[in-house]
Parts: sequence; C-alpha cells; structure tokens
Amino acid sequence: MLHVPAERLRQQCQEILRAWGMSAEHAAITADILTETDLRGVESHGISMLPVYDGMRAAKLNMQPDIRVVRDTPVAALIDADNALGHVPSKLAVDLAIAKATQMGIAVVTVRRSAHFGAAGCYTDMIARAGLIGIATTSARGIAMVPTFGTEPVFGTNPISVAAPAGRHPPFNLDMATTPVAVNKLKVYWLKGKELPEGWAYDAQGKPERNAERAFKTRRMAPLGGTREAGGHKGYGLAMMVNILSATLSGTTFQPLRIRREGTDTPDNIGHFFLAIDPKLFREEGAFERDLDEMIDFLHGQTPADPAQPVLVPGDPEYAEREARLETGIPLPDALVAQIKDVCRQSNAAYVLEG
Repeated sequence: MLHVPAERLRQQCQEILRAWGMSAEHAAITADILTETDLRGVESHGISMLPVYDGMRAAKLNMQPDIRVVRDTPVAALIDADNALGHVPSKLAVDLAIAKATQMGIAVVTVRRSAHFGAAGCYTDMIARAGLIGIATTSARGIAMVPTFGTEPVFGTNPISVAAPAGRHPPFNLDMATTPVAVNKLKVYWLKGKELPEGWAYDAQGKPERNAERAFKTRRMAPLGGTREAGGHKGYGLAMMVNILSATLSGTTFQPLRIRREGTDTPDNIGHFFLAIDPKLFREEGAFERDLDEMIDFLHGQTPADPAQPVLVPGDPEYAEREARLETGIPLPDALVAQIKDVCRQSNAAYVLEG
C-alpha cells in the first residue's frame, strides 16, 4: 500500500490528463475534483477512475471539447458538454447554479452529452459551502441495476446527493447510489482482494455474487433495498427518478436505448442535474443554519448501540477521512499503483506518485 500526499496525487492526475490532450485549465479542474474525492475516502471515484477513462478515450471522450451554455434564463441553464469528461461541465453547472440562486433564490442547471463526473457529493458540497442547499443527480455510463422483478440490468447506479449548509458544523452531505453501492465500489473490493458482502450483486442465474472481479465485470446489481420484500422497488423507483431529472430533462438518451441504436463504442451521452436553493427564500439569514446545527447536535448526542461507534450524520465520515488523509496521505493499493504506471507508460505521461 502506497500513501501519497494529496498534492502529489493531484499532480499525477494532471500529468495524465495533459498527456491525453486536455487543456491545462480543464486538467486542473478535473484533477482537483479527483483528488478531493480520494481525500474523502470515496476511492471508487478518484484516481482509480483514470484507467477506466483511458479505456474510454478513443471512442467515447472528447479531450478538447467546446463546452457551452445552450439555454439560459435567470433561474435555469442547459449546458452541452460536447462529450467531455463530466468534471469540467459539472463544475461550470455548479458555478452557474450558485450564481443564479444567489441572485434569484433558486436555480436549476442541467448538462447533456457528458460523461462520468465523479462523486456527486463533491458538487453538492460546493453548493452548500456557498450557503445554499444543493441537490445533484446523474445518469450513469454503465448499465448495472436489475429492476425489481427483472432479470437483466436497465439502469446505472444513478446517484443522488443532497447537501445543506450548517453553522458550527460542516455541511450535511448525503451522497448515495440507488444500488447498495456504486459499481466502482466493486472495483475497490477487487483491487483489495476482498469478497463482496451478500446482497450487492447477482450472477447470471440471479443468485448472490461474492467474487468482486466477476461482479465488476458482469454488472448485475440489486436496487437499493435488494428484494421486493426488503424494499428494493424503492431503490428501483429512485433510479428512474434520477434518470428523469438527469437524462430525460436535459435531453439525453436512455442508456439501454442508446446502446441498442448506436452500439457500445459511442459517446455515453450522460445527463446531470443540479439544483441550488437559498434558505433565505424561506428563513431569516442564519436561521436555517442554526436549526440544522441543533439537529446535528441532537443526533450526535444520541446513545449509540456500540459506545465505540457514535451516531453520525451524512458527511461526517468523509470529512473526518479528509482530515486524516491530509495528514497521512491517500492510500493506494498496489494493484491500482500498477494500473496507474501502465496508464503513464502508454500515455507518455510522467509517473510522479513515488517522488
């Protein structure tokens, strides 16, 4: 296991992205988001995505895109990402949503013709730290979720994130897939040589799949909740809701239909959705944050079932992990380090993780 300082990991991401032809500005934005994701311990969506993106570049990604706003009103905008990686158009969307909501109280920005954008919680955190409530959803490049009563996957993991600003506390930040875990969490277990918990994935016969490598490659995941009796229909419904907001609203194609019509070796045409709400539309300045602080204090004060594991609120584990990793570095398993070395070699990018 290699422990890498955040700045060195950021530099490695930039070296690879620049070698792929990405502009310095776009590479810096993308590397910042990848690094922030790894700092929070969301290892499935940080630097480990670079080998995946490397495999997508030829047919799916435009490394020198013309990202532009194609519809614009005081409270809404639509961005065309021109088949770029999703980090840069999503940062633009967040900045637009913040600016519009600061002026008008509320704003919605959608993105079309995009690709994987990383961790949704990074974007809602940006909105919350601007003093606004943020909601982000995205459709997904990979079809992974088997619908309730179905046998074949139809949706991606279709994540939802909601963040809200507090006063004394860090923002509330919920970031969740509509499957038990994100697909790339299967990859993390594979890279670490760990067996999957039962209930995350299925095999071709619909039985639990415990082998992480097979599960990552075959991608038959349960909806959040699992079986119908355990509430899996709710996860399935949430995934469809996310697709409506992210893809249908922005004008991107439902992934199974896109693949049927265009094949797999075409741009993913993912859609994103970002909503920003100013609490001052409804409350006096600071009142919302004070009430959220009180709620968090109350929840933190609950008696834990295990004294060693206090009651937390969404965002707590990620913020704590961030502080720890700023001190000790970001851990990268040996298998991932080997993959990054291969990407550097094939891309003629400088390898700098071990400086």
